[in-house]
Amino acid sequence: MTYCVGVVLNEGIVFASDSRTHAGVDNFATFCKMTVFERPGDRVVVLLSSGNLAGTQAVISVLRQRGEERDGGGASIWNARTMFDVAVIVSDAVRDVERRDAPQLVDSPQPFNASFIIGGQILGEPPRLFRTFAEGNFIESGSDTRFFQTGETKYGKPIIDRVITPSTTLADAMKCILVSFDSTMRSNLSVGMPIDLVCSERDSLQIGIRHRFEQDDAYFRALKNEWREGVREVFSRLPAVPFATLRS
Repeated sequence: MTYCVGVVLNEGIVFASDSRTHAGVDNFATFCKMTVFERPGDRVVVLLSSGNLAGTQAVISVLRQRGEERDGGGASIWNARTMFDVAVIVSDAVRDVERRDAPQLVDSPQPFNASFIIGGQILGEPPRLFRTFAEGNFIESGSDTRFFQTGETKYGKPIIDRVITPSTTLADAMKCILVSFDSTMRSNLSVGMPIDLVCSERDSLQIGIRHRFEQDDAYFRALKNEWREGVREVFSRLPAVPFATLRS
Protein backbone atom coordinates (compact mmCIF):
# COMPACT_ATOMS: atom_id res chain seq x y z
CA MET A 1 0.00 0.00 0.00
CA THR A 2 0.98 3.65 -0.28
CA TYR A 3 0.26 6.97 1.34
CA CYS A 4 0.99 10.16 -0.60
CA VAL A 5 -0.20 13.72 -0.02
CA GLY A 6 -0.01 16.93 -2.03
CA VAL A 7 -1.25 20.27 -0.65
CA VAL A 8 -1.47 23.60 -2.50
CA LEU A 9 -1.70 26.80 -0.42
CA ASN A 10 -1.50 30.54 -0.86
CA GLU A 11 2.16 30.35 0.18
CA GLY A 12 3.15 27.45 -2.05
CA ILE A 13 2.93 23.69 -2.28
CA VAL A 14 3.93 20.68 -0.13
CA PHE A 15 4.31 17.00 -1.02
CA ALA A 16 5.03 13.89 1.03
CA SER A 17 5.14 10.15 0.36
CA ASP A 18 5.96 7.01 2.26
CA SER A 19 8.42 4.43 0.94
CA ARG A 20 6.91 1.05 1.79
CA THR A 21 5.88 -1.42 -0.87
CA HIS A 22 4.83 -5.01 -0.41
CA ALA A 23 3.62 -8.07 -2.27
CA GLY A 24 2.33 -9.95 0.74
CA VAL A 25 3.04 -9.78 4.44
CA ASP A 26 6.47 -11.42 4.05
CA ASN A 27 7.68 -9.31 1.11
CA PHE A 28 8.15 -5.68 2.17
CA ALA A 29 10.59 -3.37 0.44
CA THR A 30 11.54 0.32 0.34
CA PHE A 31 11.17 2.40 -2.84
CA CYS A 32 10.98 6.16 -3.24
CA LYS A 33 7.59 7.19 -4.65
CA MET A 34 8.51 10.83 -5.24
CA THR A 35 10.00 12.17 -8.49
CA VAL A 36 11.14 15.79 -8.91
CA PHE A 37 11.67 17.67 -12.18
CA GLU A 38 13.31 21.00 -11.36
CA ARG A 39 14.76 23.82 -13.44
CA PRO A 40 15.26 26.70 -10.98
CA GLY A 41 13.70 29.93 -12.18
CA ASP A 42 11.57 28.15 -14.79
CA ARG A 43 9.68 25.22 -13.27
CA VAL A 44 9.40 22.73 -10.47
CA VAL A 45 7.22 19.65 -10.93
CA VAL A 46 6.71 16.87 -8.38
CA LEU A 47 5.10 13.48 -9.00
CA LEU A 48 3.92 11.13 -6.24
CA SER A 49 3.11 7.62 -7.46
CA SER A 50 0.81 4.89 -6.25
CA GLY A 51 -0.32 1.57 -7.64
CA ASN A 52 1.57 -1.31 -9.19
CA LEU A 53 5.29 -0.57 -8.64
CA ALA A 54 6.41 -1.89 -12.01
CA GLY A 55 3.73 0.19 -13.71
CA THR A 56 4.57 3.45 -11.93
CA GLN A 57 8.31 2.97 -12.46
CA ALA A 58 7.69 2.37 -16.17
CA VAL A 59 5.68 5.59 -16.42
CA ILE A 60 8.42 7.59 -14.68
CA SER A 61 11.04 6.08 -16.98
CA VAL A 62 8.97 7.02 -20.04
CA LEU A 63 8.63 10.61 -18.77
CA ARG A 64 12.35 10.91 -18.11
CA GLN A 65 13.26 9.44 -21.48
CA ARG A 66 10.89 11.78 -23.31
CA GLY A 67 12.41 14.65 -21.34
CA GLU A 68 15.89 13.69 -22.51
CA GLU A 69 14.58 13.69 -26.09
CA ARG A 70 12.88 17.10 -25.76
CA ASP A 71 15.19 18.68 -28.37
CA GLY A 72 13.49 16.48 -30.91
CA GLY A 73 10.28 18.49 -30.51
CA GLY A 74 8.18 15.96 -28.63
CA ALA A 75 6.06 17.01 -25.68
CA SER A 76 7.75 16.55 -22.32
CA ILE A 77 7.60 17.87 -18.77
CA TRP A 78 10.57 20.13 -19.62
CA ASN A 79 8.83 21.97 -22.46
CA ALA A 80 5.21 21.91 -21.23
CA ARG A 81 3.72 25.42 -21.20
CA THR A 82 1.43 24.87 -18.22
CA MET A 83 0.88 22.43 -15.36
CA PHE A 84 -2.27 21.30 -17.16
CA ASP A 85 -0.04 20.27 -20.07
CA VAL A 86 2.16 18.38 -17.59
CA ALA A 87 -0.90 16.46 -16.33
CA VAL A 88 -1.80 15.56 -19.93
CA ILE A 89 1.76 14.37 -20.61
CA VAL A 90 1.74 12.16 -17.51
CA SER A 91 -1.69 10.76 -18.41
CA ASP A 92 -0.52 9.98 -21.93
CA ALA A 93 2.49 8.12 -20.53
CA VAL A 94 0.20 6.11 -18.22
CA ARG A 95 -1.97 5.09 -21.18
CA ASP A 96 1.05 4.21 -23.31
CA VAL A 97 2.46 1.90 -20.64
CA GLU A 98 -0.97 0.39 -20.02
CA ARG A 99 -1.45 -0.39 -23.72
CA ARG A 100 1.89 -2.19 -23.67
CA ASP A 101 1.55 -4.10 -20.38
CA ALA A 102 -2.14 -4.52 -19.57
CA PRO A 103 -2.87 -7.45 -21.95
CA GLN A 104 -0.10 -9.51 -20.33
CA LEU A 105 -1.40 -8.68 -16.84
CA VAL A 106 -5.09 -9.29 -17.41
CA ASP A 107 -5.03 -12.59 -15.47
CA SER A 108 -2.45 -11.45 -12.91
CA PRO A 109 -3.38 -10.97 -9.23
CA GLN A 110 -1.66 -7.56 -9.58
CA PRO A 111 -3.02 -5.96 -12.77
CA PHE A 112 -1.67 -2.72 -14.20
CA ASN A 113 -2.52 0.22 -11.95
CA ALA A 114 -0.68 3.54 -11.90
CA SER A 115 -1.95 6.83 -10.52
CA PHE A 116 -0.20 10.05 -9.58
CA ILE A 117 -0.43 13.25 -7.65
CA ILE A 118 1.14 15.92 -9.88
CA GLY A 119 1.91 19.43 -8.73
CA GLY A 120 4.25 22.35 -8.92
CA GLN A 121 4.63 25.65 -10.70
CA ILE A 122 5.74 26.78 -14.15
CA LEU A 123 6.87 30.35 -14.79
CA GLY A 124 3.89 32.52 -15.68
CA GLU A 125 1.20 30.70 -13.70
CA PRO A 126 0.43 29.95 -10.03
CA PRO A 127 1.15 26.65 -8.26
CA ARG A 128 -1.29 23.95 -9.37
CA LEU A 129 -2.14 20.44 -8.17
CA PHE A 130 -3.62 17.49 -10.08
CA ARG A 131 -4.64 13.91 -9.32
CA THR A 132 -4.56 11.28 -12.07
CA PHE A 133 -6.33 7.94 -12.03
CA ALA A 134 -5.44 4.51 -13.38
CA GLU A 135 -7.49 5.13 -16.52
CA GLY A 136 -5.36 8.18 -17.36
CA ASN A 137 -7.96 10.87 -16.66
CA PHE A 138 -7.34 13.52 -14.01
CA ILE A 139 -8.80 16.28 -11.85
CA GLU A 140 -7.39 19.57 -10.55
CA SER A 141 -7.60 20.97 -7.04
CA GLY A 142 -9.63 24.12 -6.50
CA SER A 143 -10.62 26.59 -3.82
CA ASP A 144 -12.70 23.92 -2.04
CA THR A 145 -10.18 21.10 -2.43
CA ARG A 146 -6.67 22.11 -1.38
CA PHE A 147 -5.14 18.64 -1.12
CA PHE A 148 -5.08 15.25 -2.78
CA GLN A 149 -4.18 11.87 -1.29
CA THR A 150 -3.49 8.48 -2.80
CA GLY A 151 -3.24 5.04 -1.26
CA GLU A 152 -4.23 4.48 2.36
CA THR A 153 -5.99 7.82 2.79
CA LYS A 154 -8.65 7.31 5.44
CA TYR A 155 -6.52 7.57 8.61
CA GLY A 156 -4.77 10.81 7.70
CA LYS A 157 -7.62 12.64 5.97
CA PRO A 158 -9.55 13.75 9.10
CA ILE A 159 -6.44 15.52 10.41
CA ILE A 160 -5.80 17.38 7.16
CA ASP A 161 -9.50 18.23 6.83
CA ARG A 162 -9.46 19.94 10.22
CA VAL A 163 -6.23 21.90 9.76
CA ILE A 164 -5.58 22.83 6.13
CA THR A 165 -7.05 26.05 4.70
CA PRO A 166 -5.77 28.22 1.84
CA SER A 167 -4.05 30.52 4.36
CA THR A 168 -2.30 27.74 6.28
CA THR A 169 1.44 28.41 6.36
CA LEU A 170 3.83 26.03 4.65
CA ALA A 171 5.42 25.27 8.04
CA ASP A 172 2.06 24.29 9.57
CA ALA A 173 1.10 22.30 6.48
CA MET A 174 4.30 20.24 6.69
CA LYS A 175 3.64 19.58 10.38
CA CYS A 176 0.02 18.61 9.67
CA ILE A 177 1.04 16.22 6.88
CA LEU A 178 3.59 14.51 9.10
CA VAL A 179 0.97 14.04 11.82
CA SER A 180 -1.32 12.48 9.21
CA PHE A 181 1.49 10.07 8.30
CA ASP A 182 1.95 9.12 11.95
CA SER A 183 -1.76 8.38 12.32
CA THR A 184 -1.77 6.35 9.12
CA MET A 185 1.27 4.27 10.03
CA ARG A 186 -0.12 3.63 13.50
CA SER A 187 -3.28 2.11 12.01
CA ASN A 188 -1.92 0.43 8.88
CA LEU A 189 1.32 -1.52 8.68
CA SER A 190 1.41 -1.36 4.88
CA VAL A 191 2.46 2.30 5.11
CA GLY A 192 5.92 2.91 6.49
CA MET A 193 9.02 5.05 6.68
CA PRO A 194 11.13 6.62 5.30
CA ILE A 195 8.89 9.60 4.53
CA ASP A 196 9.99 11.90 1.71
CA LEU A 197 8.88 15.54 2.00
CA VAL A 198 9.40 18.52 -0.28
CA CYS A 199 8.18 22.10 -0.12
CA SER A 200 8.26 24.89 -2.71
CA GLU A 201 7.35 28.50 -1.97
CA ARG A 202 5.06 30.29 -4.39
CA ASP A 203 6.98 31.92 -7.27
CA SER A 204 10.34 30.56 -6.08
CA LEU A 205 10.26 28.03 -8.93
CA GLN A 206 12.53 25.66 -7.06
CA ILE A 207 12.50 23.21 -4.17
CA GLY A 208 12.99 25.07 -0.89
CA ILE A 209 12.94 22.13 1.51
CA ARG A 210 13.64 18.47 0.79
CA HIS A 211 14.05 15.98 3.59
CA ARG A 212 13.78 12.24 4.13
CA PHE A 213 12.53 11.24 7.58
CA GLU A 214 14.18 7.95 8.52
CA GLN A 215 12.95 5.58 11.19
CA ASP A 216 15.12 7.19 13.89
CA ASP A 217 14.48 10.82 12.91
CA ALA A 218 14.54 12.88 16.14
CA TYR A 219 12.01 15.49 14.98
CA PHE A 220 9.48 12.96 13.75
CA ARG A 221 9.79 10.97 16.96
CA ALA A 222 9.20 14.11 19.05
CA LEU A 223 6.26 15.14 16.85
CA LYS A 224 4.42 11.85 17.19
CA ASN A 225 5.04 11.74 20.96
CA GLU A 226 3.71 15.29 21.39
CA TRP A 227 0.70 14.49 19.23
CA ARG A 228 -0.12 11.34 21.17
CA GLU A 229 0.12 13.06 24.54
CA GLY A 230 -1.74 16.13 23.27
CA VAL A 231 -4.67 14.04 22.01
CA ARG A 232 -4.89 12.25 25.36
CA GLU A 233 -4.79 15.55 27.24
CA VAL A 234 -7.53 17.13 25.13
CA PHE A 235 -9.64 13.99 25.41
CA SER A 236 -9.38 14.07 29.18
CA ARG A 237 -10.77 17.64 29.19
CA LEU A 238 -13.81 16.88 27.07
CA PRO A 239 -17.14 17.17 28.94
CA ALA A 240 -18.69 13.94 30.08
CA VAL A 241 -21.76 12.62 28.31
CA PRO A 242 -24.59 14.13 30.42
CA PHE A 243 -26.80 11.02 30.53
CA ALA A 244 -23.97 8.53 31.02
CA THR A 245 -24.22 8.27 34.82
CA LEU A 246 -23.15 4.78 35.78
CA ARG A 247 -24.80 2.99 38.66
CA SER A 248 -22.47 1.68 41.31
